[in-house]
Amino acid sequence: MVGFLINEVPFNPDGWGPPETTSPSNVPFAPFSRSDKLGRIADWTRSNNYQNNNNQNRSNKTSSDSPFDFTTEDGLLNPDDDNSFRLVDGKPIPKPKFGPKWRFQNNRNQLPQRRDEEVEAKKREAEKQRVRRDRQYNANRQGGQGNYNAARRESAVFKSSVDIQPEWNMLDQIPFSAFSKLSYNVGEPEDLVTCGAVEGYDKSYDRTTPKNERRLERFKNRNFFKVTTTDDPVIRRLANEDKATVFATDSILSTLMCAPRSVYSWDIVIQRVGNKLFFDKRDGSQLDLLSVNETSQEPLPEAKDDINSAHSLSVEAAFINQNFSQQVLVRGDGGKVSFDEANPFASEGEEVASVGYKYRRWKLDNDTNLVVRCEVQSYIDVNDKKSFLTLNALNEFDPKYSGVDWRRKLDTQRGAVLATELKNNANKIAKWTAQAILASADMMKLGYVTRVHPRDHFNHVILAVVGYKPREFAGQINLNTANMWGIVKSIVDLCMKLNEGKYVLVKDPQKPQVRIYEVPADAFENDYVEEPLPEDEQVQPPAENGDAVDENVAKDEVEGKEVKPEA
Repeated sequence: MVGFLINEVPFNPDGWGPPETTSPSNVPFAPFSRSDKLGRIADWTRSNNYQNNNNQNRSNKTSSDSPFDFTTEDGLLNPDDDNSFRLVDGKPIPKPKFGPKWRFQNNRNQLPQRRDEEVEAKKREAEKQRVRRDRQYNANRQGGQGNYNAARRESAVFKSSVDIQPEWNMLDQIPFSAFSKLSYNVGEPEDLVTCGAVEGYDKSYDRTTPKNERRLERFKNRNFFKVTTTDDPVIRRLANEDKATVFATDSILSTLMCAPRSVYSWDIVIQRVGNKLFFDKRDGSQLDLLSVNETSQEPLPEAKDDINSAHSLSVEAAFINQNFSQQVLVRGDGGKVSFDEANPFASEGEEVASVGYKYRRWKLDNDTNLVVRCEVQSYIDVNDKKSFLTLNALNEFDPKYSGVDWRRKLDTQRGAVLATELKNNANKIAKWTAQAILASADMMKLGYVTRVHPRDHFNHVILAVVGYKPREFAGQINLNTANMWGIVKSIVDLCMKLNEGKYVLVKDPQKPQVRIYEVPADAFENDYVEEPLPEDEQVQPPAENGDAVDENVAKDEVEGKEVKPEA
């Protein structure tokens, strides 16, 4: 057995460690301090490689062949190169953790920013962006340079709903900005007379969706009456009985109430007879029709034969509403509810539409009472009680104008569809809501009706029917009832100061204002009928009346369409 041989160890009698004269062989000795970097202790691979590569030269082994020799290491020969050494961490980069806890942990030496200051800073930035957008929007509307939509709006021609005759005398001009500051509260109305009969509402239409759409039917045999105030026999009877001093219909009164939202021109005939005031409409007035995309940014085509022109769409919307209001009913005499009196406009044996008339009286002040003919179209039974409804339909003619396809969006984004309609038809929807409030209807049903094909304006389908409570819906669309009555009260007070005679209240086609004209007593009679839009469709007055249209004045008044953005 071979033993382990230990070389002689020198003895140092003067202290600890090897003597100064002793120099160990084949053992490199390198003094270092605590601040020096330490490398490897031994490199055993060097000895193995040496043995494998050259076993014949073992006798030539030197101190440089020792595993403890680091004289050839780059680190010892070039200690300055250690400055380029960097420790590489192989751990994955931690993902940032969002939230106040992580933010405070990474900034322990800093005081955290107060949250309310952050919120205020964000609000200030959002307000700056809003002001910047509004400034850009107003610049595009006023300048119109380089803006396609602004150019389209400026090129649109909007004519007055009635031709202003040279002999008419303008008495007053009221801007819509004055209407926005008005407010007046009235008490609960009193029902004086109720007429007509209504049929029950078919609740199955509430389950209508774009996937199970229903074809819109036509009711040619049912008669619909659009009778003005002074032609109403019931209002004449109430006026003779001195029941009130001011008389109007719900369509005329709602036009006044929602006047600040209107863009198209309209006119109302005012007759002062004795101490009484009658608000009338002309025969063939545009008040009998329904505007479409009136408050839209995109103007409608102006071509006479275009099915998407403003006048064509108004006629189409009026027929859609009539047919829709009769289709969603449970037809038959069994479920019909009759009021105190029969329909005052129907002949005996004549088939009439389902409609009930309420002649209601409001007290405006101690000397002024207002009677309005209001309408309801149907009823439903709620807890053994009759709840009356108003029925109206929104119609889609081409999705490219609104940018929202009802067939795709009604199921999943019904709120977005309604918001688009509120933007494009703010005046029409506000008038429907005002009429439902005047009639004290318990519910207003809105139908969504679209064309079978965008180029087919004769055939339509019902996609959905949604119900709203009128007063709650008025709050959603920023329709203030106190402001509505304030507008009516101001117009009534103004007209009660006029002398006896006939007047016309006209909405300016270009500017947000109304004008009051004094007109001859025989105006708008003897087939004096005009159509609202476009100009070449208007029926001129007969030559014997001597009332010619001043075309130069009409051309001077033509400007771009002005749209009032909703708050």
